[in-house]
Amino acid sequence: MNHIRLRKNNLCVENVSAQKLTKRYKTPFYCYSLAQLKDNYQNMKNAFKNIEPLICFSVKSNSNPVVLKELKNMGSGADVVSLGELLKALKAGISAKKIVFSGVGKTEEEIVMAIRKKVLLINVESESEVNLINKIAKKTSRKVSIGIRLNPNITGKTHEKISTGGKDEKFGLVYNDFINLCKKIKKMKNLNLLGLSVHIGSQISSVTPFKKVLSVIDKIIKKTKINFKFIDLGGGLGISYYQNEKPFDLKQYAKLVNKFSKDKNSKIIFEPGRYIVANTAILITKIIYIKKSNRKNFIILDAGMNNLMRPALYNAYHQIIPLIRKGRFAKGNIKFVGPICESSDEFSNQKTFSKIKEGDYVALANVGAYGMTLSSNYNTRPTIAEIMVSNSKHKIIRKRQSLEDLVNN
Repeated sequence: MNHIRLRKNNLCVENVSAQKLTKRYKTPFYCYSLAQLKDNYQNMKNAFKNIEPLICFSVKSNSNPVVLKELKNMGSGADVVSLGELLKALKAGISAKKIVFSGVGKTEEEIVMAIRKKVLLINVESESEVNLINKIAKKTSRKVSIGIRLNPNITGKTHEKISTGGKDEKFGLVYNDFINLCKKIKKMKNLNLLGLSVHIGSQISSVTPFKKVLSVIDKIIKKTKINFKFIDLGGGLGISYYQNEKPFDLKQYAKLVNKFSKDKNSKIIFEPGRYIVANTAILITKIIYIKKSNRKNFIILDAGMNNLMRPALYNAYHQIIPLIRKGRFAKGNIKFVGPICESSDEFSNQKTFSKIKEGDYVALANVGAYGMTLSSNYNTRPTIAEIMVSNSKHKIIRKRQSLEDLVNN
């Protein structure tokens, strides 16, 4: 069920009118639906109930402490890629035994902390990283649990900047290097090779690439003769950003994974981020000006690429919805843009749109993943507030940064 939807031409987040929220909170701001978050997590859990996987939420997609706490309460673990994300996950109450530490460039400080906190797995991505972990483990007289990230040379049909499974990408180890590193790790007394990890990219819409990945993993297992305790299949499950876009077939993917895991004594790990949080939030923004120029209507918003980077960074599309729908805007070239001094600070081109005027409000949809986490202070603008709605109640889950703090620091 979509908990953010139009009701009688009035955009609502659960039982709260988005228009009413603008009377209470300064725009722009992010607004989340707790019910949507819970539904998304439960849907994924239910799809894979036969294998009872460990779901490790990808913290890089959304690191809001309240979101992390809610996910922890549902039983989620965490996939982290930095010391900051590790500390945030732990502070939210997520058990270290449900945390996997990923990333191609972990520093010594990060590795030391991951070992000290006894995370479930450190997923290594190079022989140099293995040597460093082994060195640290020897100094502390510990045996450290690790996984190796495989680069399967498989990519989904996604944007090149969020593709991570090709042989020319910086991530993981290609087939032969993976096999050779397994042999070397066997000789290291302070390392315990427990996992095989793979992640081929983000916003993947078809199950076909995942089917190919599972086939490569089967070959790796046969070749190494290692019964990996954990097989981490990463994330990357796509969502529907466009209204008529076909959703990812989670049931079909579940069938593939169920079949794959039948003859293996391995715990499956998933690292979803976007699939869990993307459609839980909207970015509510005010129309500052409507500027007519060269047969175009520029709708200038108070939200910019500093608040939502994805369109500028990936040419990503986010549906724009009026908080109150009032018929049709005049046909023509309608372009929604932000106030930032960059030509790339634009969100969407429309042929038609609901009747709007200066001072009205609109919302950008599906911004719960890589929205706030990619935001910045560019043009010396404060980071904005995050609000969470639960049924008919709403509260601030991250305060708006004060201009005074920004200017003085």
